[in-house]
Amino acid sequence: MIVDELVRRAFRDLPTARLATVDARGAPHVTALWFVWHEDGLYLSVRRGSRTWEHVERDPRVSIVIDRGREWTELAGVGIEGIAELLPAEHPQMRAPMSAWHEKYRSMLAGDGFERFTDAVPLLGFLRVEPSEVRSWDHAWHERGIAGPGGRS
Repeated sequence: MIVDELVRRAFRDLPTARLATVDARGAPHVTALWFVWHEDGLYLSVRRGSRTWEHVERDPRVSIVIDRGREWTELAGVGIEGIAELLPAEHPQMRAPMSAWHEKYRSMLAGDGFERFTDAVPLLGFLRVEPSEVRSWDHAWHERGIAGPGGRS
């Protein structure tokens, strides 16, 4: 699926995305993750061996929400559905996404930040998600009586 470039640009620089997976009982599991959004998909960083990683191993269907705003009329976001592919950070396909990920989170990894991160996440992996469905919303559009590109939420 080709994602509208304006939607990707509007949300790719936000720091976190919320990823929903399904656990073994069929219950939803939601976690906030760092991500980069390239033209070929979203890459979400995750601990290899974590519950999220294990859920995706068992059932790769995922849903992602990236949003911004505090006041009702400021709320805007994008919901993405797709199939996640598990990739270790050292996978050859991860060169460009890893470079973009380091650039995006450089300020958070400065000083002792990288050491603290690697202590917390000794086995870094990524979920690559090519969007199969993308829905966006913007409550400011609704406030003005305009049904935005994502419809009503």
